Order: sequence, then structure tokens, then C-alpha cells
Amino acid sequence: MSDITIRAEGLSKQYRIGQRQRYKALRDTLTEAVSAPWRRLAALVWPSSSRDGSRAAAETIWALKNVSFEVRQGEAVGIIGRNGAGKSTLLKILSRITEPTEGSVELRGRVGSLLEVGTGFHPELTGRENIYLNGAILGMLRREIQRKFDEIVAFAEVEKFIDTPVKHYSSGMYMRLAFAVAAHLEPEILLVDEVLAVGDAAFQKKCLGKMNEVAQAGRTVLFVSHNLAAVQRLCRSLILLDRGTLVFRGAVQAGIAHYLEMMRSGQGVNASARQSKFGAGLRFVGGYVGEDPGEASNVVRYTAPGYVIIDYDVIEPLRGVQVVFELWSSDYGCVFCSTSLDSQPEPGILAPGRYRSVCHLPPCLIRPGAYWINLSASVPGVQMLDEFEEVWLFDVLDDGSPVALLSQGRRGIVLPVLQWQTTALSVQASP
Repeated sequence: MSDITIRAEGLSKQYRIGQRQRYKALRDTLTEAVSAPWRRLAALVWPSSSRDGSRAAAETIWALKNVSFEVRQGEAVGIIGRNGAGKSTLLKILSRITEPTEGSVELRGRVGSLLEVGTGFHPELTGRENIYLNGAILGMLRREIQRKFDEIVAFAEVEKFIDTPVKHYSSGMYMRLAFAVAAHLEPEILLVDEVLAVGDAAFQKKCLGKMNEVAQAGRTVLFVSHNLAAVQRLCRSLILLDRGTLVFRGAVQAGIAHYLEMMRSGQGVNASARQSKFGAGLRFVGGYVGEDPGEASNVVRYTAPGYVIIDYDVIEPLRGVQVVFELWSSDYGCVFCSTSLDSQPEPGILAPGRYRSVCHLPPCLIRPGAYWINLSASVPGVQMLDEFEEVWLFDVLDDGSPVALLSQGRRGIVLPVLQWQTTALSVQASP
């Protein structure tokens, strides 16, 4: 018997942009069935103009295009790619939430999916009732769910609230219970999207450990994440998507290297092409990382200061804006986060116009290696204004200085040169 648990052949998914989904009643379905022959005849007699055809083409987008791959039983596969690459669409097709426009997928075994916080939970039901509901959806018998019930509750750490409707849960509690149900009810295939970012570091470590247990038990795991360090710890193989197409399938390290090279060659903000996905009054339009605040180099020496330059347009007057950048590493995940409010806790009103925020990186801060920047802007507690991930990839270089050589034998990713002072408290006289 074949050990292939997932086989995708020519998977493609097309969406129509700007068109709202219309839910049809039985009357609408019958009416369409009766009128269908007449519509086909009209299409032959009065074919659509080329103008209409080009307009229809412009209103569609292929979220996935001709994606084919196989996953074997017990394999833990990471799925990575930029935002909009098609990762979540692929998991929704595998979870049978949506159907492919073209192609086919074959799944062997029960599928447990965690695509967003609380997927499949009913907010009016208690935590206890949702565990049984999700188990039933997975096709499990009541006695199987009962056998796992205490373990699920203990993992989620929601014992006190298990009989409370989940609509009263915090996002962290929701997340813990949702993951615990998906991982413990023994699906043959576990699909996990970028949801672990909701939890704290301890919970993420706990979840990664559980997914590793699932894979070692002979079940299949597909893990979508921007946290390349987590992907490296959990997975042994990788799928890399770019603009809906599969561009790499193979070993994790080779796949991550391919991904970083893609980021390096296509990095930057195209001011003329992108808009804020939030439709708000601010959008990022450019910037760079380098040692000179007036020149983009995307290279910073370990012993030299660096600068993060962020350009953005303010479209309407905004009060209390904070600009944030996150520094990420493929080996360690998120290294640190810095916000413009660190230097200006009470920002004023920004009038419409173009602005530049500059953050100074002190020398001898982070270990030599490859890093990238994620950007976001918001009015804290009010609204998100813009967000852009993987904007610039840059390198911190080992410049061969004595300080850099000393850093090579040290652990950790933040390697600051701190001030030390040694004082003799008592000294024995030489004999």
C-alpha cells in the first residue's frame, strides 16, 4: 500500500476581485437552471465584445496556479512564501473549505485543520461542548473524545473555564483550546496555518513540541509560517510558493536559502504599485537599510552603526501615529521590535504629506548574518494603518575586527559590547 497521504495535481484557484458572493435560494437555482439554455443561445448570437472579455480577465486573480506535489505519511512539511503567495488558499483547499478551480487533490486519512483562531468553534457553546463538536466533525466516536478530553483541557490550560461559552474567552485561551483539539484528536493529517503567532513564546514552544510528537507518531503535518526558525525546528522538507506557483520542493535548508535569495532580488517597496491593505490614511512608499542614512546599501558591518530608513505618505490628518519595524532572522525568528513611540511617547498630528522615520542601530548589536524587516503603522488602540512584511533583506557583516572575532564564540543573537570594570577587592602579596 502506498505511503502517500496527500497528492495534489495541477491545483489552481481563481478568485474574482471586487465581487461579493451572492447566496442563492432554491428559487434562484431553479430559475438559473431553466434559463441556462437561453443564456447559451444568446451568447452564440451576441458574443461578448473584446472589451467585456478584457474587463472580466482584469477582475480575476489566480491565487494558485498548477501546483502539484506529494506528501508521505509521517512527513512534516513547511510551507513558506511572501504574503499573497497562496499558502492559506492551498490549506483551505486541502481542508475542503473551498474547491479548486482546476486540478485535484487526494487525501488519505482524517484531516484536522487549524487555519485561524477558533476555526470550527461555535461561540455560544462552552469549551467542553466545542471539544465534542470538533471531534464529531473529525469523525471520532464519543468514547475516543472522552479518552482524550482531560489531556486536551490540560494542554490548553483552561480547566477553570471549560464550561464557559468560548465567546467569553480571550484570544489566547481560544487559541490554546483550538490547537489542543486539532492536535490531540489524532487526525492522520494536521494542517496548521500562521496561528501560533497569537500565543506567547512558551505556548509556541509547547505547540511545536506537540506537532513534532504528531509527526513522530507517523501522522502528517503541513505547517504554514513566516517564522523560519520554527519551520527549521519542526520540518524536514519544504514547499515554497511565489505568486501562486510552486517554485521549490525539497530540503528545508535549501528551500530557505532559495526564499532568502528571492527576497534579496525582489525586495523593496514599490511606491507606484502598492496600496495599504487597510485602506487607511497612511501607506509605506519606500526606504532602506544601510550604514549611511543617505544611501541604501543593505549591508551593515557588525562594528559599524546602521540606519533603518522608512518613507511613508500620510493621506489624511492623523493623530498619535506609531511606526514599527520588526527585525527577523531565519535562525531565531523575531529578534526585536522597535517603535517610533520609544523616542516620542506623545506624538502630535501628522498633516497630509510625505514623511521619513529614521531609526539608529548601534554598532555591535546583532550577530553577523542575514536579516529582514517587517513594517507596520497604526494609531495604538484605534486602527491599523498599513502593514508590509519582508520589506528589506540586509546583511550584518563580520568585518574581521578584534571585537567581531570575539563575538564568534558567543551564544545568542544579540551580541552587544557592554562596559565592564574590574576592581581588586583584596590582593595577596607575592611570596
